[in-house]
Amino acid sequence: MKSLSPQGTFPDTYDSLEKIFNNTYDGIAILTLDGDWIKVNDSVCELFGYARNELFNMNIENIIYREDLGIHTIKYQHLMQGEINRYRVRQRYFHKDGSIIWVLISVSLMNNPDGSPSQMIWQFSDVTSRKLNQDKLRLMLSVVREQNERLTAFADITTHNLRSHSGNLSTIEGFLEDEFSWLKENESFVLLRNAIENLEETVSHLTEVAKIKQVDSQQLETLNLHDYVEKAIYTVTAYAKNTKTTIVNNVDHELKIKGIPAYLDSIILNFLTNAIKYRSEEREPKIKLTSFIENDSVIFKISDNGIGIDMEKYGKKLFQLYKTFHNNKDAIGLGLFITRNHIESLGGKVEVTSKIGQGTEFSIFLKGA
Repeated sequence: MKSLSPQGTFPDTYDSLEKIFNNTYDGIAILTLDGDWIKVNDSVCELFGYARNELFNMNIENIIYREDLGIHTIKYQHLMQGEINRYRVRQRYFHKDGSIIWVLISVSLMNNPDGSPSQMIWQFSDVTSRKLNQDKLRLMLSVVREQNERLTAFADITTHNLRSHSGNLSTIEGFLEDEFSWLKENESFVLLRNAIENLEETVSHLTEVAKIKQVDSQQLETLNLHDYVEKAIYTVTAYAKNTKTTIVNNVDHELKIKGIPAYLDSIILNFLTNAIKYRSEEREPKIKLTSFIENDSVIFKISDNGIGIDMEKYGKKLFQLYKTFHNNKDAIGLGLFITRNHIESLGGKVEVTSKIGQGTEFSIFLKGA
């Protein structure tokens, strides 16, 4: 029979445990209940920059960052009272060179034969780089948020001022036309009037774009998707009837999504009117609306048998501002841009598949309720 080591384990088992203790990448230490070092591995020494004998001559609190001294208190009490088996905290320490390091610590107990606590086992993981990256990311997000707020304010001011100036120009143009009727036939005046009309239209478009803002999740309401589709279909009834377009609503009657009523109205109406507008003259237009749930998302599909879009040519430009893809005289390239931004402001996304001469399908991913 093999003789036991002083620790009460077989020699080979004891040697294996020693190797694990000394060679593990993370720091491991055994401390008294008062925080004095009993045993440490090489990783602890490398982490804090101290030799073993230096650590043994100090209490662990000597190298803890002052503001983090009390972080353990409540969890330590729960551990000592047997309410938990272990706990984890993240706190700052002073390295021997004076720098501050962030360490994730796991604490558990070693017990006496009678079950009472005797010593503590601490495991240390250096998370300084991770913490610095998190802080850097938070700072970057803060800067982006501040810049976004400034850009939003700038857009509001700019569109307001442009509306005022274009309105003034339109009023002056009207006064001149009333006072000097002969100007109506003047070629330069006609050009001026057209320029003012174009300016007003552009300002109107910019105003719509400026209204698009990221929506806070607390602003989202629970909306019945089927009901909103029905309302949109009713809105385009005359348009659909005049073009002999069939619209089929196969959206689940009970399906709920998180959204903003005005945004959802706009999204559905834009896709419906586009599907009718870009119908094929070779067949009776048909639009089908369906839905299904995937993970936490609702996927809302709008498909048609229209003239289709050349995705190789226009796929990357499809949702850009002022981009058009057909020779429709009413197309200005604003609707899809605003629609995509409405979808994204609700935390969703939109995908499209299309083939020339066969039709188009838009897949809108929305948050389920």
